[in-house]
Amino acid sequence: MLKLIQNEWMKLWSRKSSWIMLILLVLILFGTAAITKWVNTAMPVENPETWQQVETNEMLYNQSMLENPELDQVQRDYFEGEIAISEHRLENDLPPYEYTSMQQGVIESHFMISIVTLFTVIVAGGIVAAEFSQGTIKMLLTRPVKRWKILTSKYLAAMIYAVLLTIVLFISTAMAGLIFFGIGEGTFLTWNGSEVAEGSFWLEGLKMLALSFAGVWIIGTFAFMLGTVFRSSSLAIGLSIFLMFTGIQLVFLLADYEIVKYYLFTHTDLTQYYTGFLPVEGITMTMSVIVLMVYFVIFMAVSYLTFGKRDVTA
Repeated sequence: MLKLIQNEWMKLWSRKSSWIMLILLVLILFGTAAITKWVNTAMPVENPETWQQVETNEMLYNQSMLENPELDQVQRDYFEGEIAISEHRLENDLPPYEYTSMQQGVIESHFMISIVTLFTVIVAGGIVAAEFSQGTIKMLLTRPVKRWKILTSKYLAAMIYAVLLTIVLFISTAMAGLIFFGIGEGTFLTWNGSEVAEGSFWLEGLKMLALSFAGVWIIGTFAFMLGTVFRSSSLAIGLSIFLMFTGIQLVFLLADYEIVKYYLFTHTDLTQYYTGFLPVEGITMTMSVIVLMVYFVIFMAVSYLTFGKRDVTA
């Protein structure tokens, strides 16, 4: 199996598109940081608020949100934690990171995960379909290797590529922030449910990025299934990208119906349990993980059954 994965990995990097997407990801991140730096320099804010004023306004906003009787417990815990952090900052004179600092960029690096998802869809949707369109699938299946092993190696190669892109995203975000904005000053604080403590922005950034990767993984798996079933990379990539950008909109349209709790895109963003924004009431982290695993099993089962029974001699 390891040799099969190595073979697929080498084939993946033999394509110019794999290198182009990797380089393009880095250019987008550095370009975004450069544009932000230019805008801040060209249009400075007159009489900017102090961090104490900003923190006080945020605390007042969070306190007003707590007055909403329709908040579920997850959201209530989030706002209570944010209020506790703001109070601790103001009492102990602990400024937060500047929004353009390297540290804040690392914490918010998961906001750019949609680029990784897009590139993962392109790779996963075409890694099997390309074999059929190029006619190389017949040569591949003549080898004395079971079909499920071949399909597994292709899937793992695509997911490893996704992990690599995510790592590049994290490192590039940090480097771009360091180059254009510097290290900066400030303190990152966390709320553990009982007290405020100083935390690591590196660990926070990695945690949020790992949670965001759930969407990359499941949407990439969906694209992989479509490419395997329909043998068309354009269909697999096109449909997956379409759902990636429109799927979340259906969450809001179906918010009043019970079925939304079992809808895939209700659960693809696991960071919602740490940001206080839950588009659907009554869902939990455990439920989201279970729903994602069920979809994963369905997608992979369809892929293996289709690939295992397909006649490629015609």
